[in-house]
Amino acid sequence: MPQVRDALLNLVIGVTGHRDIPVGEHEALQARVVQLIQRLRRDFPDLPLLMLNPLAEGGDRIAARAARAMAVPLFVPLPFAVEEYEQDFETPDSLAEFRDLLDGSEVRVLPLAPGVSAEDIRQRGEARNRQYAQLGMFVSSHCQVLLALWDGRPSTALGGTGQVVDFHIANVMPELGERDVAPNLLADDESDLVFHIACSRRLAPGSQRPLHAPTLAHWVTADGSVPEARGLPEAYRRVFNQMAAFNADTQRHWHAIQANYPRLLPADPPVPVPAGILRIERLFGAADWLALHFRQRVRLNLQASHFAAVLMGLCFIVYSDLLPRRELVLAFLGLFALGYAVAWVGRRRQWQRKYLDYRGLSEGLRVQLYWRLAGVQVPADGSLGYDSFLQKQDVELSWIRHAMRGTSLVQDSGAGGDPRWLRWTIHNWVGDADGTGGQLEYFRRGSQQRATAYLYTERLGRLALLAGLGGALVLAIAGPQLDEASQAGLLIFMGLLPLIAGIREAYSFKKADKELIKQFQFMARLFASCSVRLARASSDEERRELLLALGRACLEEHAEWILLHRDRPLELQGPQ
Repeated sequence: MPQVRDALLNLVIGVTGHRDIPVGEHEALQARVVQLIQRLRRDFPDLPLLMLNPLAEGGDRIAARAARAMAVPLFVPLPFAVEEYEQDFETPDSLAEFRDLLDGSEVRVLPLAPGVSAEDIRQRGEARNRQYAQLGMFVSSHCQVLLALWDGRPSTALGGTGQVVDFHIANVMPELGERDVAPNLLADDESDLVFHIACSRRLAPGSQRPLHAPTLAHWVTADGSVPEARGLPEAYRRVFNQMAAFNADTQRHWHAIQANYPRLLPADPPVPVPAGILRIERLFGAADWLALHFRQRVRLNLQASHFAAVLMGLCFIVYSDLLPRRELVLAFLGLFALGYAVAWVGRRRQWQRKYLDYRGLSEGLRVQLYWRLAGVQVPADGSLGYDSFLQKQDVELSWIRHAMRGTSLVQDSGAGGDPRWLRWTIHNWVGDADGTGGQLEYFRRGSQQRATAYLYTERLGRLALLAGLGGALVLAIAGPQLDEASQAGLLIFMGLLPLIAGIREAYSFKKADKELIKQFQFMARLFASCSVRLARASSDEERRELLLALGRACLEEHAEWILLHRDRPLELQGPQ
Protein backbone atom coordinates (compact mmCIF):
# COMPACT_ATOMS: atom_id res chain seq x y z
CA MET A 1 0.00 0.00 0.00
CA PRO A 2 1.26 3.50 -0.79
CA GLN A 3 2.33 5.69 2.11
CA VAL A 4 1.09 9.23 2.56
CA ARG A 5 4.60 10.63 2.13
CA ASP A 6 4.59 9.25 -1.43
CA ALA A 7 1.50 11.32 -2.31
CA LEU A 8 2.76 14.70 -1.07
CA LEU A 9 4.18 17.53 -3.13
CA ASN A 10 7.73 18.69 -2.42
CA LEU A 11 9.07 22.21 -2.32
CA VAL A 12 12.17 21.81 -4.49
CA ILE A 13 15.23 23.98 -3.91
CA GLY A 14 17.50 23.96 -6.98
CA VAL A 15 21.14 24.89 -6.51
CA THR A 16 23.63 26.70 -8.71
CA GLY A 17 26.89 28.19 -7.48
CA HIS A 18 30.47 29.15 -8.26
CA ARG A 19 33.15 26.49 -7.90
CA ASP A 20 35.86 28.89 -6.71
CA ILE A 21 34.32 30.41 -3.59
CA PRO A 22 37.03 31.26 -1.03
CA VAL A 23 37.23 28.68 1.74
CA GLY A 24 37.00 31.41 4.35
CA GLU A 25 33.37 32.13 3.29
CA HIS A 26 32.16 28.51 3.29
CA GLU A 27 31.02 28.33 6.89
CA ALA A 28 29.08 31.61 6.80
CA LEU A 29 27.46 30.70 3.48
CA GLN A 30 26.44 27.29 4.80
CA ALA A 31 24.81 29.01 7.78
CA ARG A 32 22.83 31.24 5.40
CA VAL A 33 21.57 28.17 3.50
CA VAL A 34 20.53 26.59 6.82
CA GLN A 35 18.59 29.77 7.63
CA LEU A 36 16.79 29.54 4.28
CA ILE A 37 15.80 25.93 4.99
CA GLN A 38 14.61 26.84 8.46
CA ARG A 39 12.52 29.73 7.13
CA LEU A 40 10.87 27.63 4.43
CA ARG A 41 10.06 24.90 6.95
CA ARG A 42 8.61 27.41 9.36
CA ASP A 43 6.49 29.16 6.73
CA PHE A 44 5.34 26.00 4.92
CA PRO A 45 5.35 23.13 7.42
CA ASP A 46 3.16 20.94 5.17
CA LEU A 47 5.64 21.09 2.27
CA PRO A 48 8.52 18.58 2.58
CA LEU A 49 11.73 20.05 1.20
CA LEU A 50 13.86 18.46 -1.52
CA MET A 51 17.19 19.84 -2.74
CA LEU A 52 18.05 19.48 -6.43
CA ASN A 53 21.85 19.66 -6.33
CA PRO A 54 24.50 18.49 -8.86
CA LEU A 55 27.16 18.32 -6.08
CA ALA A 56 29.82 20.20 -8.02
CA GLU A 57 32.65 21.69 -5.99
CA GLY A 58 32.12 25.05 -4.34
CA GLY A 59 28.60 26.42 -3.96
CA ASP A 60 26.83 23.10 -4.65
CA ARG A 61 28.76 21.35 -1.88
CA ILE A 62 28.14 24.19 0.58
CA ALA A 63 24.40 23.87 -0.01
CA ALA A 64 24.56 20.06 0.12
CA ARG A 65 26.29 20.10 3.50
CA ALA A 66 23.56 22.42 4.81
CA ALA A 67 20.89 20.07 3.45
CA ARG A 68 22.49 17.06 5.12
CA ALA A 69 22.74 18.93 8.40
CA MET A 70 19.01 19.76 8.19
CA ALA A 71 17.95 16.28 6.97
CA VAL A 72 16.76 17.57 3.59
CA PRO A 73 16.88 14.79 0.95
CA LEU A 74 19.11 15.32 -2.08
CA PHE A 75 18.16 14.69 -5.69
CA VAL A 76 21.36 14.72 -7.77
CA PRO A 77 21.15 15.43 -11.52
CA LEU A 78 24.43 14.71 -13.29
CA PRO A 79 25.59 16.05 -16.69
CA PHE A 80 27.08 12.67 -17.59
CA ALA A 81 27.84 9.30 -16.01
CA VAL A 82 29.27 9.30 -12.48
CA GLU A 83 32.68 8.02 -13.61
CA GLU A 84 33.03 10.83 -16.13
CA TYR A 85 31.71 13.47 -13.74
CA GLU A 86 34.27 12.51 -11.13
CA GLN A 87 37.05 13.56 -13.51
CA ASP A 88 36.23 17.19 -12.73
CA PHE A 89 37.08 16.92 -9.01
CA GLU A 90 40.54 18.19 -8.19
CA THR A 91 41.50 16.36 -4.99
CA PRO A 92 40.92 12.97 -3.32
CA ASP A 93 39.10 14.75 -0.48
CA SER A 94 36.70 16.37 -2.93
CA LEU A 95 36.05 13.03 -4.62
CA ALA A 96 35.42 11.36 -1.25
CA GLU A 97 32.99 14.10 -0.23
CA PHE A 98 31.11 13.74 -3.53
CA ARG A 99 30.74 9.99 -3.05
CA ASP A 100 29.62 10.45 0.53
CA LEU A 101 26.94 12.98 -0.47
CA LEU A 102 25.88 10.83 -3.40
CA ASP A 103 25.29 7.86 -1.13
CA GLY A 104 21.61 7.68 -0.25
CA SER A 105 20.61 10.36 -2.76
CA GLU A 106 18.40 9.94 -5.82
CA VAL A 107 20.50 10.27 -8.97
CA ARG A 108 19.46 11.26 -12.48
CA VAL A 109 21.98 11.18 -15.36
CA LEU A 110 20.93 13.60 -18.08
CA PRO A 111 21.01 12.50 -21.72
CA LEU A 112 23.56 14.06 -24.03
CA ALA A 113 22.61 17.47 -25.37
CA PRO A 114 21.74 17.74 -29.08
CA GLY A 115 24.86 17.53 -31.19
CA VAL A 116 27.04 16.17 -28.37
CA SER A 117 28.57 12.68 -28.47
CA ALA A 118 30.08 10.53 -25.72
CA GLU A 119 33.50 11.09 -27.28
CA ASP A 120 33.07 14.88 -27.30
CA ILE A 121 32.56 15.19 -23.55
CA ARG A 122 35.75 13.36 -22.62
CA GLN A 123 37.71 16.54 -23.22
CA ARG A 124 37.25 19.96 -21.67
CA GLY A 125 35.73 22.34 -24.15
CA GLU A 126 32.48 23.44 -25.74
CA ALA A 127 30.78 20.02 -25.76
CA ARG A 128 31.41 19.47 -22.07
CA ASN A 129 30.24 23.01 -21.32
CA ARG A 130 27.02 22.36 -23.26
CA GLN A 131 26.30 19.45 -20.95
CA TYR A 132 26.78 21.71 -17.94
CA ALA A 133 24.51 24.32 -19.53
CA GLN A 134 21.86 21.64 -20.04
CA LEU A 135 22.33 20.67 -16.39
CA GLY A 136 21.69 24.25 -15.30
CA MET A 137 18.54 24.38 -17.44
CA PHE A 138 17.34 21.14 -15.87
CA VAL A 139 17.86 22.41 -12.32
CA SER A 140 16.12 25.70 -13.12
CA SER A 141 13.15 24.04 -14.80
CA HIS A 142 12.44 21.56 -12.00
CA CYS A 143 12.60 23.67 -8.86
CA GLN A 144 10.39 26.23 -7.15
CA VAL A 145 13.29 28.17 -5.60
CA LEU A 146 16.66 28.53 -7.32
CA LEU A 147 19.35 28.99 -4.66
CA ALA A 148 22.27 30.85 -6.25
CA LEU A 149 25.59 31.23 -4.44
CA TRP A 150 26.74 33.87 -6.87
CA ASP A 151 28.86 37.02 -7.05
CA GLY A 152 25.97 38.76 -8.82
CA ARG A 153 27.93 39.55 -11.97
CA PRO A 154 26.90 38.62 -15.52
CA SER A 155 28.79 35.74 -17.09
CA THR A 156 29.72 34.73 -20.62
CA ALA A 157 30.75 31.23 -19.53
CA LEU A 158 28.32 28.74 -21.07
CA GLY A 159 26.40 27.06 -18.27
CA GLY A 160 27.99 29.27 -15.60
CA THR A 161 26.09 30.40 -12.53
CA GLY A 162 25.25 33.80 -14.03
CA GLN A 163 23.76 32.20 -17.13
CA VAL A 164 21.73 29.71 -15.11
CA VAL A 165 20.25 32.59 -13.09
CA ASP A 166 19.47 34.44 -16.33
CA PHE A 167 17.79 31.33 -17.71
CA HIS A 168 15.66 30.97 -14.60
CA ILE A 169 14.48 34.57 -14.91
CA ALA A 170 14.38 35.10 -18.69
CA ASN A 171 14.09 31.51 -20.00
CA VAL A 172 17.02 31.87 -22.40
CA MET A 173 20.35 30.03 -22.37
CA PRO A 174 22.79 31.58 -24.87
CA GLU A 175 24.33 29.27 -27.48
CA LEU A 176 22.11 26.36 -26.51
CA GLY A 177 19.20 26.61 -28.88
CA GLU A 178 17.24 29.63 -27.74
CA ARG A 179 13.56 28.75 -27.70
CA ASP A 180 11.14 30.54 -30.00
CA VAL A 181 9.38 33.34 -28.20
CA ALA A 182 6.24 31.78 -26.79
CA PRO A 183 2.90 33.62 -26.83
CA ASN A 184 2.79 33.36 -23.04
CA LEU A 185 6.29 34.72 -22.46
CA LEU A 186 4.94 37.86 -20.79
CA ALA A 187 2.44 36.00 -18.59
CA ASP A 188 2.68 36.02 -14.80
CA ASP A 189 3.92 32.48 -14.38
CA GLU A 190 5.63 32.69 -10.96
CA SER A 191 8.53 30.50 -12.09
CA ASP A 192 11.42 32.94 -11.76
CA LEU A 193 12.20 32.97 -8.03
CA VAL A 194 15.89 33.12 -7.09
CA PHE A 195 17.32 33.24 -3.58
CA HIS A 196 20.67 34.94 -4.18
CA ILE A 197 23.36 34.64 -1.51
CA ALA A 198 26.32 36.83 -2.43
CA CYS A 199 29.81 35.32 -2.37
CA SER A 200 33.31 36.12 -3.56
CA ARG A 201 35.38 34.27 -6.17
CA ARG A 202 39.01 33.30 -6.06
CA LEU A 203 39.47 33.16 -9.84
CA ALA A 204 37.24 36.00 -11.00
CA PRO A 205 38.84 38.16 -13.73
CA GLY A 206 40.66 41.06 -12.18
CA SER A 207 39.88 39.77 -8.67
CA GLN A 208 36.49 41.52 -8.85
CA ARG A 209 34.54 41.82 -5.65
CA PRO A 210 30.91 40.63 -5.57
CA LEU A 211 28.19 43.20 -6.19
CA HIS A 212 26.96 42.67 -2.62
CA ALA A 213 28.79 41.96 0.62
CA PRO A 214 29.45 38.21 1.06
CA THR A 215 26.52 36.29 2.63
CA LEU A 216 24.07 39.17 1.95
CA ALA A 217 20.87 37.59 0.57
CA HIS A 218 18.16 38.85 -1.79
CA TRP A 219 14.99 37.48 -3.36
CA VAL A 220 15.29 38.01 -7.11
CA THR A 221 12.54 37.74 -9.76
CA ALA A 222 11.95 39.20 -13.20
CA ASP A 223 10.47 42.23 -11.43
CA GLY A 224 13.67 43.00 -9.57
CA SER A 225 15.50 42.28 -6.33
CA VAL A 226 14.39 42.77 -2.72
CA PRO A 227 16.36 42.15 0.49
CA GLU A 228 15.73 38.85 2.24
CA ALA A 229 14.37 40.71 5.28
CA ARG A 230 11.33 41.85 3.26
CA GLY A 231 10.27 38.24 2.98
CA LEU A 232 9.18 35.92 0.20
CA PRO A 233 7.37 37.73 -2.65
CA GLU A 234 3.62 37.52 -2.06
CA ALA A 235 2.84 35.81 -5.38
CA TYR A 236 5.11 32.92 -4.43
CA ARG A 237 3.73 32.75 -0.92
CA ARG A 238 0.28 32.17 -2.44
CA VAL A 239 1.64 29.47 -4.75
CA PHE A 240 3.42 27.61 -1.95
CA ASN A 241 0.43 27.93 0.38
CA GLN A 242 -1.78 26.27 -2.24
CA MET A 243 0.73 23.46 -2.66
CA ALA A 244 0.75 23.08 1.13
CA ALA A 245 -3.08 23.06 1.17
CA PHE A 246 -3.06 20.09 -1.24
CA ASN A 247 -0.71 18.22 1.10
CA ALA A 248 -2.86 19.08 4.10
CA ASP A 249 -6.00 17.81 2.34
CA THR A 250 -4.16 14.62 1.31
CA GLN A 251 -3.09 13.93 4.88
CA ARG A 252 -6.54 14.77 6.28
CA HIS A 253 -8.30 12.30 3.95
CA TRP A 254 -5.52 9.73 3.61
CA HIS A 255 -7.37 6.79 5.13
CA ALA A 256 -10.30 7.31 2.75
CA ILE A 257 -7.93 7.76 -0.20
CA GLN A 258 -6.17 4.48 0.63
CA ALA A 259 -9.49 2.64 0.85
CA ASN A 260 -10.47 3.64 -2.71
CA TYR A 261 -7.21 4.55 -4.40
CA PRO A 262 -7.55 5.65 -8.07
CA ARG A 263 -5.10 3.76 -10.29
CA LEU A 264 -3.63 4.30 -13.73
CA LEU A 265 -1.07 1.50 -13.80
CA PRO A 266 -2.08 -2.15 -14.30
CA ALA A 267 -2.04 -4.66 -11.44
CA ASP A 268 0.00 -6.95 -13.70
CA PRO A 269 2.35 -4.64 -15.65
CA PRO A 270 4.08 -5.85 -18.82
CA VAL A 271 7.44 -4.95 -17.25
CA PRO A 272 8.34 -3.73 -13.72
CA VAL A 273 7.23 -0.18 -12.99
CA PRO A 274 10.07 2.20 -11.96
CA ALA A 275 9.72 3.83 -8.56
CA GLY A 276 9.58 7.33 -10.05
CA ILE A 277 6.54 6.52 -12.15
CA LEU A 278 4.89 4.91 -9.14
CA ARG A 279 5.29 8.23 -7.34
CA ILE A 280 3.51 10.07 -10.18
CA GLU A 281 0.66 7.54 -9.95
CA ARG A 282 0.41 8.01 -6.18
CA LEU A 283 0.23 11.77 -6.57
CA PHE A 284 -2.36 11.29 -9.32
CA GLY A 285 -4.37 9.00 -7.05
CA ALA A 286 -4.47 11.55 -4.25
CA ALA A 287 -5.31 14.45 -6.60
CA ASP A 288 -8.00 12.46 -8.43
CA TRP A 289 -9.65 11.25 -5.20
CA LEU A 290 -9.65 14.74 -3.75
CA ALA A 291 -11.10 16.18 -6.97
CA LEU A 292 -13.96 13.68 -6.86
CA HIS A 293 -14.47 14.34 -3.16
CA PHE A 294 -14.78 18.10 -3.60
CA ARG A 295 -16.87 17.69 -6.77
CA GLN A 296 -19.41 15.82 -4.65
CA ARG A 297 -19.35 18.62 -2.09
CA VAL A 298 -19.91 21.18 -4.86
CA ARG A 299 -22.84 19.23 -6.31
CA LEU A 300 -24.50 18.75 -2.93
CA ASN A 301 -24.01 22.45 -2.27
CA LEU A 302 -25.59 23.37 -5.60
CA GLN A 303 -28.49 20.98 -5.11
CA ALA A 304 -29.18 22.25 -1.58
CA SER A 305 -29.11 25.92 -2.60
CA HIS A 306 -31.35 25.33 -5.64
CA PHE A 307 -33.80 23.25 -3.63
CA ALA A 308 -33.98 26.08 -1.11
CA ALA A 309 -34.77 28.40 -4.03
CA VAL A 310 -37.67 26.15 -5.11
CA LEU A 311 -39.14 26.22 -1.60
CA MET A 312 -38.69 29.99 -1.47
CA GLY A 313 -40.63 30.26 -4.71
CA LEU A 314 -43.39 28.08 -3.31
CA CYS A 315 -43.66 30.28 -0.22
CA PHE A 316 -43.80 33.37 -2.40
CA ILE A 317 -46.56 31.95 -4.63
CA VAL A 318 -48.69 30.80 -1.72
CA TYR A 319 -48.24 34.09 0.11
CA SER A 320 -48.95 36.34 -2.87
CA ASP A 321 -51.84 34.41 -4.42
CA LEU A 322 -53.48 32.36 -1.68
CA LEU A 323 -52.56 32.82 1.92
CA PRO A 324 -50.86 36.09 2.97
CA ARG A 325 -49.71 34.82 6.36
CA ARG A 326 -46.72 36.04 8.36
CA GLU A 327 -45.44 32.46 8.77
CA LEU A 328 -44.84 32.22 5.02
CA VAL A 329 -42.75 35.39 5.07
CA LEU A 330 -40.71 33.99 7.93
CA ALA A 331 -40.32 30.69 6.06
CA PHE A 332 -39.19 32.60 2.95
CA LEU A 333 -36.59 34.49 4.95
CA GLY A 334 -35.47 31.33 6.76
CA LEU A 335 -35.02 29.46 3.47
CA PHE A 336 -33.09 32.38 2.04
CA ALA A 337 -30.82 32.39 5.08
CA LEU A 338 -30.37 28.63 4.80
CA GLY A 339 -29.54 28.78 1.10
CA TYR A 340 -27.15 31.66 1.65
CA ALA A 341 -25.45 29.78 4.50
CA VAL A 342 -25.04 26.67 2.36
CA ALA A 343 -23.49 28.70 -0.49
CA TRP A 344 -21.32 30.63 1.99
CA VAL A 345 -19.95 27.43 3.50
CA GLY A 346 -19.02 26.21 0.01
CA ARG A 347 -17.20 29.43 -0.80
CA ARG A 348 -15.59 29.66 2.62
CA ARG A 349 -14.17 26.16 2.40
CA GLN A 350 -13.22 26.69 -1.25
CA TRP A 351 -14.83 23.47 -2.42
CA GLN A 352 -15.17 24.59 -6.03
CA ARG A 353 -11.65 26.00 -6.24
CA LYS A 354 -10.23 22.81 -4.79
CA TYR A 355 -12.31 20.66 -7.10
CA LEU A 356 -11.08 22.53 -10.19
CA ASP A 357 -7.48 22.82 -8.98
CA TYR A 358 -7.16 19.17 -8.02
CA ARG A 359 -8.81 18.07 -11.24
CA GLY A 360 -6.29 20.20 -13.15
CA LEU A 361 -3.41 18.66 -11.21
CA SER A 362 -4.65 15.09 -11.69
CA GLU A 363 -5.09 15.57 -15.45
CA GLY A 364 -1.61 17.06 -15.73
CA LEU A 365 -0.18 14.10 -13.82
CA ARG A 366 -2.13 11.70 -16.04
CA VAL A 367 -0.46 13.18 -19.14
CA GLN A 368 2.92 13.13 -17.41
CA LEU A 369 2.63 9.47 -16.48
CA TYR A 370 1.56 8.32 -19.93
CA TRP A 371 4.32 10.36 -21.56
CA ARG A 372 6.92 8.77 -19.28
CA LEU A 373 5.67 5.24 -19.90
CA ALA A 374 5.55 5.77 -23.66
CA GLY A 375 9.10 7.13 -23.70
CA VAL A 376 8.26 10.67 -24.81
CA GLN A 377 11.49 12.54 -24.14
CA VAL A 378 11.40 15.75 -22.11
CA PRO A 379 13.92 18.52 -22.90
CA ALA A 380 16.15 19.78 -20.10
CA ASP A 381 14.10 22.97 -19.95
CA GLY A 382 10.93 20.99 -19.25
CA SER A 383 9.17 22.54 -22.23
CA LEU A 384 6.84 19.71 -23.26
CA GLY A 385 3.79 21.69 -22.33
CA TYR A 386 3.05 21.22 -18.63
CA ASP A 387 5.30 24.12 -17.66
CA SER A 388 3.01 26.51 -19.55
CA PHE A 389 -0.15 24.72 -18.40
CA LEU A 390 -2.77 27.42 -17.66
CA GLN A 391 -0.05 30.08 -17.76
CA LYS A 392 -2.11 32.55 -19.75
CA GLN A 393 -5.42 31.76 -18.15
CA ASP A 394 -5.40 32.11 -14.39
CA VAL A 395 -2.51 33.20 -12.24
CA GLU A 396 -4.13 31.51 -9.23
CA LEU A 397 -3.36 28.15 -10.86
CA SER A 398 0.40 28.70 -10.93
CA TRP A 399 0.75 26.19 -8.11
CA ILE A 400 -0.31 23.37 -10.47
CA ARG A 401 2.57 24.14 -12.81
CA HIS A 402 4.94 24.29 -9.85
CA ALA A 403 3.69 20.95 -8.59
CA MET A 404 4.31 19.40 -12.02
CA ARG A 405 7.80 20.89 -12.23
CA GLY A 406 8.75 18.83 -9.17
CA THR A 407 7.04 15.61 -10.24
CA SER A 408 8.72 15.72 -13.65
CA LEU A 409 12.09 14.98 -12.05
CA VAL A 410 11.45 11.31 -12.88
CA GLN A 411 11.21 12.05 -16.58
CA ASP A 412 13.64 9.33 -17.70
CA SER A 413 12.80 6.89 -14.96
CA GLY A 414 13.68 3.84 -17.01
CA ALA A 415 10.34 2.84 -18.51
CA GLY A 416 10.67 4.98 -21.61
CA GLY A 417 11.75 3.16 -24.71
CA ASP A 418 10.23 -0.25 -23.94
CA PRO A 419 7.79 -0.97 -26.80
CA ARG A 420 5.56 -2.96 -24.44
CA TRP A 421 4.87 0.14 -22.37
CA LEU A 422 4.28 2.12 -25.56
CA ARG A 423 1.63 -0.36 -26.73
CA TRP A 424 0.06 -0.44 -23.28
CA THR A 425 -0.10 3.36 -23.17
CA ILE A 426 -1.76 3.58 -26.58
CA HIS A 427 -4.46 1.08 -25.57
CA ASN A 428 -5.10 2.41 -22.06
CA TRP A 429 -4.73 6.14 -22.68
CA VAL A 430 -5.92 6.62 -26.25
CA GLY A 431 -8.04 3.55 -26.98
CA ASP A 432 -8.45 1.36 -30.04
CA ALA A 433 -9.58 2.46 -33.46
CA ASP A 434 -12.94 0.72 -32.94
CA GLY A 435 -13.72 3.15 -30.13
CA THR A 436 -13.10 0.83 -27.18
CA GLY A 437 -10.80 1.42 -24.23
CA GLY A 438 -8.87 4.45 -23.05
CA GLN A 439 -10.02 8.05 -23.04
CA LEU A 440 -11.69 7.60 -26.44
CA GLU A 441 -14.38 5.37 -24.94
CA TYR A 442 -14.66 7.63 -21.88
CA PHE A 443 -15.29 10.79 -23.90
CA ARG A 444 -17.70 9.12 -26.32
CA ARG A 445 -19.75 7.66 -23.50
CA GLY A 446 -19.58 10.89 -21.51
CA SER A 447 -20.76 13.05 -24.40
CA GLN A 448 -23.75 10.75 -24.95
CA GLN A 449 -24.69 10.77 -21.26
CA ARG A 450 -24.44 14.54 -21.01
CA ALA A 451 -26.41 15.06 -24.21
CA THR A 452 -29.17 12.82 -22.83
CA ALA A 453 -29.26 14.67 -19.51
CA TYR A 454 -29.40 18.04 -21.27
CA LEU A 455 -32.23 16.79 -23.49
CA TYR A 456 -34.22 15.91 -20.35
CA THR A 457 -33.61 19.43 -19.03
CA GLU A 458 -34.94 20.98 -22.24
CA ARG A 459 -37.96 18.66 -22.24
CA LEU A 460 -38.70 19.52 -18.62
CA GLY A 461 -38.69 23.20 -19.51
CA ARG A 462 -41.08 22.70 -22.42
CA LEU A 463 -43.32 20.41 -20.35
CA ALA A 464 -43.46 22.95 -17.53
CA LEU A 465 -44.39 25.71 -19.98
CA LEU A 466 -47.12 23.61 -21.56
CA ALA A 467 -48.42 22.51 -18.16
CA GLY A 468 -48.53 26.11 -17.00
CA LEU A 469 -50.46 27.13 -20.12
CA GLY A 470 -52.77 24.15 -19.66
CA GLY A 471 -53.48 25.17 -16.09
CA ALA A 472 -54.21 28.72 -17.24
CA LEU A 473 -56.65 27.45 -19.88
CA VAL A 474 -58.42 25.25 -17.34
CA LEU A 475 -58.67 28.18 -14.96
CA ALA A 476 -59.96 30.49 -17.71
CA ILE A 477 -62.58 28.06 -19.03
CA ALA A 478 -63.74 26.19 -15.97
CA GLY A 479 -62.61 28.53 -13.22
CA PRO A 480 -66.09 29.65 -12.12
CA GLN A 481 -67.18 26.02 -11.72
CA LEU A 482 -64.19 25.09 -9.53
CA ASP A 483 -64.19 25.35 -5.78
CA GLU A 484 -61.66 27.54 -3.98
CA ALA A 485 -59.35 24.62 -3.10
CA SER A 486 -59.15 23.51 -6.75
CA GLN A 487 -58.46 27.06 -7.90
CA ALA A 488 -55.74 27.39 -5.28
CA GLY A 489 -54.18 24.11 -6.42
CA LEU A 490 -54.19 25.24 -10.04
CA LEU A 491 -52.56 28.54 -9.12
CA ILE A 492 -49.79 26.77 -7.22
CA PHE A 493 -49.40 24.32 -10.10
CA MET A 494 -49.16 27.15 -12.66
CA GLY A 495 -46.57 29.01 -10.64
CA LEU A 496 -44.50 26.16 -9.31
CA LEU A 497 -43.84 24.13 -12.46
CA PRO A 498 -42.24 26.98 -14.46
CA LEU A 499 -40.27 27.89 -11.34
CA ILE A 500 -38.90 24.35 -11.02
CA ALA A 501 -38.05 24.30 -14.72
CA GLY A 502 -36.28 27.65 -14.47
CA ILE A 503 -34.24 26.61 -11.47
CA ARG A 504 -33.41 23.30 -13.15
CA GLU A 505 -32.17 25.29 -16.16
CA ALA A 506 -30.09 27.49 -13.85
CA TYR A 507 -28.65 24.36 -12.24
CA SER A 508 -27.73 23.03 -15.69
CA PHE A 509 -26.09 26.36 -16.52
CA LYS A 510 -24.07 26.25 -13.31
CA LYS A 511 -22.74 22.84 -14.27
CA ALA A 512 -22.05 24.12 -17.82
CA ASP A 513 -23.83 21.10 -19.28
CA LYS A 514 -24.23 22.53 -22.78
CA GLU A 515 -20.59 23.59 -23.08
CA LEU A 516 -19.35 20.31 -21.58
CA ILE A 517 -21.21 18.35 -24.25
CA LYS A 518 -19.26 20.26 -26.91
CA GLN A 519 -15.98 19.72 -25.09
CA PHE A 520 -16.60 15.99 -24.66
CA GLN A 521 -17.48 15.71 -28.34
CA PHE A 522 -14.33 17.58 -29.29
CA MET A 523 -12.15 15.37 -27.08
CA ALA A 524 -13.80 12.24 -28.50
CA ARG A 525 -12.95 13.42 -32.04
CA LEU A 526 -9.40 14.29 -30.93
CA PHE A 527 -8.76 10.85 -29.43
CA ALA A 528 -10.44 9.12 -32.39
CA SER A 529 -8.18 10.98 -34.83
CA CYS A 530 -5.11 10.15 -32.75
CA SER A 531 -6.13 6.49 -32.56
CA VAL A 532 -6.44 6.25 -36.34
CA ARG A 533 -3.08 7.97 -36.88
CA LEU A 534 -1.40 5.74 -34.31
CA ALA A 535 -2.68 2.66 -36.14
CA ARG A 536 -1.19 3.99 -39.39
CA ALA A 537 2.14 5.09 -37.87
CA SER A 538 5.17 3.38 -39.35
CA SER A 539 7.52 3.67 -36.35
CA ASP A 540 7.53 3.95 -32.58
CA GLU A 541 9.12 7.37 -32.88
CA GLU A 542 6.18 8.59 -34.94
CA ARG A 543 3.80 7.16 -32.34
CA ARG A 544 5.60 9.03 -29.57
CA GLU A 545 5.31 12.26 -31.55
CA LEU A 546 1.56 11.69 -31.82
CA LEU A 547 1.30 11.04 -28.08
CA LEU A 548 3.27 14.23 -27.44
CA ALA A 549 0.82 16.24 -29.54
CA LEU A 550 -2.14 14.53 -27.88
CA GLY A 551 -0.88 15.32 -24.39
CA ARG A 552 -0.38 18.98 -25.25
CA ALA A 553 -3.90 19.17 -26.68
CA CYS A 554 -5.30 17.54 -23.53
CA LEU A 555 -3.58 20.11 -21.31
CA GLU A 556 -4.85 22.99 -23.40
CA GLU A 557 -8.41 21.69 -23.50
CA HIS A 558 -8.43 21.04 -19.77
CA ALA A 559 -7.32 24.61 -19.20
CA GLU A 560 -10.43 25.71 -21.09
CA TRP A 561 -12.56 23.39 -18.97
CA ILE A 562 -11.25 24.90 -15.73
CA LEU A 563 -11.88 28.43 -16.99
CA LEU A 564 -15.39 27.46 -18.00
CA HIS A 565 -16.21 26.35 -14.47
CA ARG A 566 -14.36 29.24 -12.86
CA ASP A 567 -16.88 31.52 -14.57
CA ARG A 568 -19.71 29.80 -12.70
CA PRO A 569 -19.01 30.32 -8.98
CA LEU A 570 -21.37 28.97 -6.36
CA GLU A 571 -24.04 31.45 -5.40
CA LEU A 572 -27.58 31.40 -4.13
CA GLN A 573 -30.25 31.19 -6.85
CA GLY A 574 -33.40 33.04 -5.85
CA PRO A 575 -36.79 32.60 -7.53
CA GLN A 576 -36.74 33.72 -11.17
